[in-house]
Amino acid sequence: MKMHNPPHPGEVLKELCIEPLNLTVTETADALGISRKTLSAILNGRAGISPEMAIRLSKAFDTSPESWLNQQMQYDLWQAEQAVGDIEIKRLSVA
Repeated sequence: MKMHNPPHPGEVLKELCIEPLNLTVTETADALGISRKTLSAILNGRAGISPEMAIRLSKAFDTSPESWLNQQMQYDLWQAEQAVGDIEIKRLSVA
């Protein structure tokens, strides 16, 4: 089931994981073993969740890596559908 305009996973990370624990970006980045700049890019929607990042997040917040990757995929797919719009595509099929 497709979500309508799903949030960027960075928004979910911020609102459901970081803020409830009263963590700073620096504290969270240190715990994840990444730079503050990298985490900031994710939180601000300028970078996505990679498989490696999904594993880091799953270990830090006791979630599944699949949940993070699924969020990213849903977000990316919705964004792509909006960008592509109504382009003309010729249907191809095997005879």
